[in-house]
Amino acid sequence: SDVGSQKDRVVTEEEWLQKWEMGNIGFHKEQGHPLLQKYLDVLLNGRSGLRIFFPLCGKAVEMKWLADMGHSIVGVEVSEQAVKEFFSEHSLPYCEEPVSEISGAKIFQSTSGNISLYCCSIYDLSSSIVGKFDGVWDRGALVAVNPRDRQRYASLMINLMEKNSSYLLVTVSYDPNKHKGPPFYVPESEIKSLFG
Repeated sequence: SDVGSQKDRVVTEEEWLQKWEMGNIGFHKEQGHPLLQKYLDVLLNGRSGLRIFFPLCGKAVEMKWLADMGHSIVGVEVSEQAVKEFFSEHSLPYCEEPVSEISGAKIFQSTSGNISLYCCSIYDLSSSIVGKFDGVWDRGALVAVNPRDRQRYASLMINLMEKNSSYLLVTVSYDPNKHKGPPFYVPESEIKSLFG
């Protein structure tokens, strides 16, 4: 597939941390995403009390929205600043502790227990650490992953999903020769080859 000059582009963890530090977070939305509202029924599929995963969650407001509906939210984010801002902006008390299986990682958990955010690289996670999920809301993760890491990312996502889980994915369509990304262009054909 034609991804233009993007296939070799790499954005480092340090660059993402710098975006948060500088407040260069145009990817963060203050309002819940309209596509999540539109397709919520697809995600929930008539079920309640789901475990929903937010890969590369940032401080997504949808985490609180879904938690308030009675779902358990687990997110992963490399920026501790983003995680702490999520809890403070929603006035949610939380506790923080190290993740014994992952060197340097921390888990931030709401005192109500229904929101758990891991602060580490997504590739440090596995189902033995975080369990499996009934749903995934991928609003800006696949399009933020370096193109060369997409297969690794998709394999991890598939591994974290329960048999009957729903995966909502938002991508962007544009001419990849005109923008270097992120967000990266992920053609539909590639989505199909990654996720089947």
